[in-house]
Amino acid sequence: MNGQPTGRDTVLQGADDASAIAADVKAHLDAGRREAAADRFGDLVGMWQRRANRLAYYYLGNAADADEAVQDAFVKVYAHMTTFRADLSFDAWFTRILVNTCLDRLKGRRRGGRPTWDPLPVDEVAGLDSGEPSAERRLIGQATWQTAAEAIRQLPARQRDAFLLCHLHESTPAEAADALGMNPATFRVHLFRAVRKLRSALGVS
Repeated sequence: MNGQPTGRDTVLQGADDASAIAADVKAHLDAGRREAAADRFGDLVGMWQRRANRLAYYYLGNAADADEAVQDAFVKVYAHMTTFRADLSFDAWFTRILVNTCLDRLKGRRRGGRPTWDPLPVDEVAGLDSGEPSAERRLIGQATWQTAAEAIRQLPARQRDAFLLCHLHESTPAEAADALGMNPATFRVHLFRAVRKLRSALGVS
C-alpha cells in the first residue's frame, strides 16, 4: 500500500462532501436565503454532473438525451431540497431520482415509437475521458464499446441497474441498493449475476 487515495476513496469522499453541501442548500432554503441556496446547489451540480452524464448515457444511449435527463434530475432535486434529510446520502437520493428520470424517458420513447437505443462512442459523452483506467474499461478489456453497451443493455433490468451503479457510477453496494430501493443482499445477488453474464458475453475471464 502506498498510502495514496484510490479512485473509490475519492468517490466516497465526494459523496460525503455532497451530503454536506446538500445540507447547506436545505438550510439556506429553510431560512429563505434562495440566492445563497442556488449558489451552493451549483457546487453540487459541478461535483456530480460528469458521473451523472455517464450513468444517464448508459441508460439512454444518446449523449443529448443523457444531458437532458441529467438536467431534469437536477431540477427535480432542487425543487425537493427542503425534503432532503441531512443524515442520508445525497448520492443515493440523487441517483434514485436520476435513474427514475432515465426510465421515464425510455418509456416515453417506446410510446412515441422512437428507437430505445441509439449508441454513440462512449468517448463522445462529455467529460468521460478522465485520463485513467475506469471500472468499465477494466471490465470489458478488449471488447469494443459498442459490444459492451449492447451487452449491458441486454441484461435484465435489475442486473443492469446494479452493474451501472456500482461499476460505472461507482456507488458502493450499500448506496446503490439504497438508490434502487433494494434489499442489500438481493442487490448483491443481482450485481454478481450481472458481472458474471457480462464477463461471459464479452469473453473476459
